[in-house]
Amino acid sequence: MNPPHFIPSPTPQPLLTVIVPVYNERATIECILQRLLDAPYADKEIIVVDDGSNDGTAAVLERWADHGNILVLRHPRNLGKGSAVRTALAGAHGLITIIQDADLEYDPADWPLLIESIRLGETQVAYGSRYLRPVQPLPWSKFRLAVWLLNLLVRLLYGRRLTDEATCYKALPTALFRALDLQANRFELCAEITAKVCRLHLALLEVPISYRPRTALEGKKIGWRDAGTTIWTLLKWRFLPLRPLGLAPARAALGSAIDLTRVCETAARL
Repeated sequence: MNPPHFIPSPTPQPLLTVIVPVYNERATIECILQRLLDAPYADKEIIVVDDGSNDGTAAVLERWADHGNILVLRHPRNLGKGSAVRTALAGAHGLITIIQDADLEYDPADWPLLIESIRLGETQVAYGSRYLRPVQPLPWSKFRLAVWLLNLLVRLLYGRRLTDEATCYKALPTALFRALDLQANRFELCAEITAKVCRLHLALLEVPISYRPRTALEGKKIGWRDAGTTIWTLLKWRFLPLRPLGLAPARAALGSAIDLTRVCETAARL
């Protein structure tokens, strides 16, 4: 089945919602917000969720709270990246939603590679792969090894070949994003999205993106301690039933070429 074309909403709404989960990124938050404003797609909303930062990030964000394109939300304590994304997703108005980390590792100039593939009906879900870029490939590291192992687990559990399951750049129609009924609280969010997209047999396209990795000394937060919950998330969502809730708006956003309710109910029996 060919992926359906993206059907624009009949009501005025921005094309793109950018979700920015933030935790203790005082050094980079202003730079990334300016990059997001200067990035492609003037018709966008940026939802920043300060996930209980205690390094002065909140004070910096207060200076941006009155910007027309930026909505700043705050968790009173650190709940995790997954919780921050779910908080933002509840208030997203864009036709398509993409996740953007606040650490300058990912370049918003790459957005069109993902967004246009959905708008043009080439796919239903788009991932930006850090390991597909043709020039200056990333060297092997403990993080690349971890991603390789996760890709292998996705292949074994779901039969889907991926090069970057753990990428931050995941773009989906917003209604479909909500229909996934995400429950993850921390970094296992990526695994839950991947698992449910695979279970629903949705078309997923990986596109090459640029990437500037940072070190733990520079503030990188994900580590080996997160591997266990990520692996468990991939395992449990292979077998847990998927809730066929909220799929009517997702089906409307994707067009009539796919019956998400039927797909979901079929996947739940696999």
